[in-house]
Amino acid sequence: MAKSYYEFFCPVKVIAGHAALEHIPFELASLGSKRPMIITDKGVRNNGLLKPIEAAFEGTDVVLAHIFDDVPPDSSLETVRAAAEAYRTNNCDAIIAVGGGSVIDTSKATNILVTEGGDDLLKYSGAHNLPRPLKPFFVIPTTSGTGSEVTMVAVVSDTQKQVKMAFASNYLMPHAAILDPRMTQTLPPHLTAMTAMDAMTHAVEAYTCLAANPMSDAYATAAIKKISDNLFNVLENLTDAEGRLELAQASTMAGVAFSNSMVGLVHSLGHALGAVAHLPHGLCMNLFLPYVLEYNKEVNGNKIADLLFPLVGPDIYAQTPADQRADKAISTLLAMRDRLFSLTKLPRTLSETGKVTKEQLDEVAEKALNDGSIIYNPKEATLKDLKSILEKAW
Repeated sequence: MAKSYYEFFCPVKVIAGHAALEHIPFELASLGSKRPMIITDKGVRNNGLLKPIEAAFEGTDVVLAHIFDDVPPDSSLETVRAAAEAYRTNNCDAIIAVGGGSVIDTSKATNILVTEGGDDLLKYSGAHNLPRPLKPFFVIPTTSGTGSEVTMVAVVSDTQKQVKMAFASNYLMPHAAILDPRMTQTLPPHLTAMTAMDAMTHAVEAYTCLAANPMSDAYATAAIKKISDNLFNVLENLTDAEGRLELAQASTMAGVAFSNSMVGLVHSLGHALGAVAHLPHGLCMNLFLPYVLEYNKEVNGNKIADLLFPLVGPDIYAQTPADQRADKAISTLLAMRDRLFSLTKLPRTLSETGKVTKEQLDEVAEKALNDGSIIYNPKEATLKDLKSILEKAW
């Protein structure tokens, strides 16, 4: 059934392929930029990932004016102010984010300060509080998970108040996302698995939650298929350039999907667990995905059944009776998690993390009940329902 009304928006240019990095100077010049600043972290720099980017600028009119590599795993207002100061001191005119979620969020927030001036980021927090377009901004992801390179959201910690500040504006979307397999080939097996399951969850929830629409469905199912087809090949050969590119594209497609159709209860529980037990977001997604699908199945079993096709391909889908496809899709995801655990020790249950106690589950449930993502879940959930899902995930 067609939706009576929906909106779909993705203005980010995607530059993807085995020589994508080499196109950056031309793209910057076309936006009038001559002095970009790279924002990254020590890990990315120490792994030599900036070398091919720096090489791409040799012999061009565009100069890498500064490299700011002080982004911590959980970015903060202080980090953003320091990056903005470096941008101004070095007379930069564009930002290139090279990294994962924290680097990309830091870069988005830095772009607010260098465009608007001043040091007060807080007055722009919340939704749609930016008055105008920002400076040229490119993102080069070094993980295939967050999808932040195509979303309009940034989250930065206020360490003094111990709260996470959210920013949402169409102006936060990058001008371009550059997907190059050279950027993810040094990602170790554990992180490869965890970030892929982050992208998988984005795609699955984008497809099965309430705000799904025909456009987001196309991106979501394509992302699920790419992850299913390529994740285990990449884990067997970490430098598989073709497979790495496919996973990078899947992450971006899932990002496009969920930024247009939202996510649901897996994210509510994941955000809550991350806040209480300080576990990585991708790990939290992996923990809860099958259990939430099981919970939702009675109201959207037909949508869950649809997932079987991109998860396993046409032959198994056709051999599975229609009334068993939803269960088969869930069991396929459970089997995928088992295989990831045997290959990379990526935890499947709360107890396997070794970082969560039974006493924390009530707090996780209460935080999840108040998380915004729960609004888009296809089945309403009470505190008791959430505790039940947490028990199953234990």
